[in-house]
Amino acid sequence: MVKIRLARAGQKKRPYYHVVATDSRSSRDGKFIERLGYFNPSARGQEVKCSIDTAKVEAWVKTGAQVSERVAFLVKTLPAATAAPAA
Repeated sequence: MVKIRLARAGQKKRPYYHVVATDSRSSRDGKFIERLGYFNPSARGQEVKCSIDTAKVEAWVKTGAQVSERVAFLVKTLPAATAAPAA
């Protein structure tokens, strides 16, 4: 099964997450199928806190991918203006 979830990156005590579509059996930070965006919880000033390509997320969900609770919350609260453009 394909899941859309967060993969941790960044330094110690400075988390940074990639929103990825991955096989549910792979490890959290392991191989992924496609990168769909990012989430930076410690963004300050002019830094962008979250950028997710919602069109790609919807396409994955239509093919049967399961979205994690946190990613679903991020997509739901993401203003349409800050959503990444569909490429």
